[in-house]
Amino acid sequence: MNADQNMTKTIAPNRTRFHLDGRSVKLDRRVNAVRGDLADFSLAGVLFAPHYAKAEPMHCLSAAAFVREAGAADARAASQLLPGETFHLLDVTGGWAWGFCDHDGYVGYVERMALGVGALGPTHHVTARSAPVFAEADIKSPVVGSLPTGARIAGTAEGNFILTEAGAVHVRHVLPLGAFEEDWVAAAERQIGQPYVWGGRGAGGIDCSGLVQLALGQAGVKVPRDSDLQRESIGDALEDDAPLQRGDVIFFPGHVGIMVDAVNMLHANAYWMTTLIEPLDDVIARLKPDHDQPVLTRQRVSL
Repeated sequence: MNADQNMTKTIAPNRTRFHLDGRSVKLDRRVNAVRGDLADFSLAGVLFAPHYAKAEPMHCLSAAAFVREAGAADARAASQLLPGETFHLLDVTGGWAWGFCDHDGYVGYVERMALGVGALGPTHHVTARSAPVFAEADIKSPVVGSLPTGARIAGTAEGNFILTEAGAVHVRHVLPLGAFEEDWVAAAERQIGQPYVWGGRGAGGIDCSGLVQLALGQAGVKVPRDSDLQRESIGDALEDDAPLQRGDVIFFPGHVGIMVDAVNMLHANAYWMTTLIEPLDDVIARLKPDHDQPVLTRQRVSL
């Protein structure tokens, strides 16, 4: 066990503290932290596991960090942790932290070096697509970095800037924590031109469900990470002949998009490898050769 592993507390099940009746249930491992040798202690009353661990809150230190399906740099990305977001660490092995994201419970592996000890205690969240970080509270000072939409920062106000340990961020690029945007579709539209990246949530790229999650998050609405989970939780289903409107969400097999008006849809997609607006009918026509039912559901989001 290395030094980082000492940060988590692994315990054996205490039969005097909880009782399980019947067989251990099968849980969706995307959003329940359980693997063959270890599980989150909060699941102790739900399933059997050889060991349980209490989660240790950490925060993303780097520009962003992919949440991967396995503890290896070549493992497939499942999601992305944005700067300042909290990750609940359960175990560290070979430089990879295993745990789950605070904002959506998504489980995976993050490089341990990308995480800082403890939760950040943010004061603001970034609303700009890319917020420059200035060396000083002056727009003419050198730019020392940038932050993507959704990043969280901790700082104090000085004039038109928020001063953080990394530098100064202009107040027009952020909102105070707890303040949100009124038009979530406008937040999604700011991502137009972002390259399509599987698992991305806006730091250098984004995918379809990441776009929906990020944009709704800017309006203060937490939704799951993957499109199938979003389909089960976002909005109310529309009749097939109901006219569409701005903000309706269209679900396809393995894909999701956002209507910007009655006929055009915004989505991050692998066909064009970018985030763009195109007619919904064009998307449906493109999917018909491979899917008997290109559109699974059309759902209305009311904020």
